[in-house]
Amino acid sequence: MGTITVGQENSAPIDLYYEDQGSGRPVVLIHGWPFDGRSWEPQLHPLLAAGYRVINYDRRGFGRSSRPAVGFDFDTLAADLDRLLTELDLRDVTLVGFSLGTGELTRYMGRYGTDRLSSVVFIESLAPSFTKSDENPEGVDAEAVAGVQQGILDDRFAWLSGLIGDFLNLDDYLGKRVSEDTVRALWNAGAEASAYATWACVPTWLDDYAADLPHVDVPALILHGTADRILSIEGQGRRLHAALPDAHYVEIDGGPHVMCVTHAGEINQELLAFLADPTAAR
Repeated sequence: MGTITVGQENSAPIDLYYEDQGSGRPVVLIHGWPFDGRSWEPQLHPLLAAGYRVINYDRRGFGRSSRPAVGFDFDTLAADLDRLLTELDLRDVTLVGFSLGTGELTRYMGRYGTDRLSSVVFIESLAPSFTKSDENPEGVDAEAVAGVQQGILDDRFAWLSGLIGDFLNLDDYLGKRVSEDTVRALWNAGAEASAYATWACVPTWLDDYAADLPHVDVPALILHGTADRILSIEGQGRRLHAALPDAHYVEIDGGPHVMCVTHAGEINQELLAFLADPTAAR
């Protein structure tokens, strides 16, 4: 484990916590919100066993990284990612983003290009946009964002319990595909996150990636669950595939939003096959 300084707020540095394990081609994991890098546990062991170097970091404000009150926009978060890749001098990298993490990886390519990258993976993507529109009627608008932020301010811990229920489709999968123990671990990770960062990340849902997506010029894998209650498959996964028609696109049957946990076997199979040969037609 290590830390990289990405900025300064008043008297304190802003440090990112990361873990750098294994050897081989590097795979960088970018976690979702409001959790941290520990949420990648179902993917960590298979990636290491397959011979990859796995770099797993916590976004600013989450997990073991610093907890500033600045920098919760995708330009800054993408700059944090760039600093990580630069400081570790990573090349031939596969970036794997989940949910909010897909915002970082898409904006990263838009701002910094793909010279360091060999491929990218979008899991439950925010791109091409999560903003409510005629093309995406199940998206969010400013009123919805304000409502979520108010829920966080009113009672963040109660709000988190409801969020996890929808993230994992617990009415369908509790005791079947996910245990109460795993739910508790995810809740604890969300509760441990910076209250400010949890609140401040929500407006990023309104970002648009139209200017970033043309810079995706490396092989891409798109994974989206058919039962995602947060990012609809019609508005997100299928629209992203339309924007990136050369990408490998896989719909995970019954996959909820956090399908990396509930459908880890299916996700890992697709992820490892793509990493082994990103250009293969499947």
